[in-house]
Amino acid sequence: MTQSGETDRLRVVFWGAGRLGRAVLQSILKSKAAEVAAVVTKPDKPAGRHRKLRACPVKEFATASRLEVFTPRNPCEIEEQLRRIGPDLGVVADYGSYLPAAVVELPHLGTINVHPSLLPRYRGAAPVQWALANGEKETGISILFVTPEMDAGDIILQERMPIDDDDDAVSLSEKLAHQAAGAIERVLNDFARGKVAAVPQDHSKATFAPRLTKEQGRIDWRRPAIEIRNRIRGFQPWPGCYCYPHGPRGPLLHIRSAAVVPFSGAPGEVVDINREGPAIAAGEGAVRLLKVQPAGRRVMTGWEYVLGHHVAKGDRWE
Repeated sequence: MTQSGETDRLRVVFWGAGRLGRAVLQSILKSKAAEVAAVVTKPDKPAGRHRKLRACPVKEFATASRLEVFTPRNPCEIEEQLRRIGPDLGVVADYGSYLPAAVVELPHLGTINVHPSLLPRYRGAAPVQWALANGEKETGISILFVTPEMDAGDIILQERMPIDDDDDAVSLSEKLAHQAAGAIERVLNDFARGKVAAVPQDHSKATFAPRLTKEQGRIDWRRPAIEIRNRIRGFQPWPGCYCYPHGPRGPLLHIRSAAVVPFSGAPGEVVDINREGPAIAAGEGAVRLLKVQPAGRRVMTGWEYVLGHHVAKGDRWE
């Protein structure tokens, strides 16, 4: 620890990459209980139409804040550098890769993780997305000690948050990032005062949120309409939910926003059209397409799509 007035400040090594990680890092920088000794994040990756190298949100912020930044392809590459830094605590938030024991155990107070779910539910890489896809009404933030088993460590703090009906993965992730920023500040204060208490998880109640694949975004019209809508909410912006209005050899259509409506018909059949957009029959009920995005095009309303693509009642979509 380093001296700051009358209190000792924790030397923190931060591991993160995405927007939630950036929010947590910003909070640590403002904390009177801690200082950021180093930031470990991901190497730049090609992005956009022209595949130019782009830094992740954490690297952009850390570089602008003139923090010491490491971008190893393997965390073990920087073990000796971290050992020389001598951190008191490791904080992981939205890093996206497994950390070996050698770096987890290096800080003398251990390493903690900020996870966007109410553990032990939704352990894994995509907890926000799967909570929405499964129609959950509540989620939250868990801060826990990192252990060899994924997201299975003792819980230091947990805060709940309702999921609104109009939330998707983008909006809910933003809310959780804000919640995480406040939560990490309280936990750092507890560490600085030596008053951290942790509770073991009930592993018998664990559920999992595996990393998403593109194939999981394809809409199966045989599912109930509410399940389809929940997947549309949960799988934004990637992989997105998509279908084939003109058959599997035609261009795909991404569904960005939808509502459940009380129509019936054969799964995949266009059963109604109004100025909100077309309604497609599901295994139970139907799905009104409010916002869509044809491949290579802009996002448009369902009604704009109808006008430009000759959609008619009785059409069958796949």
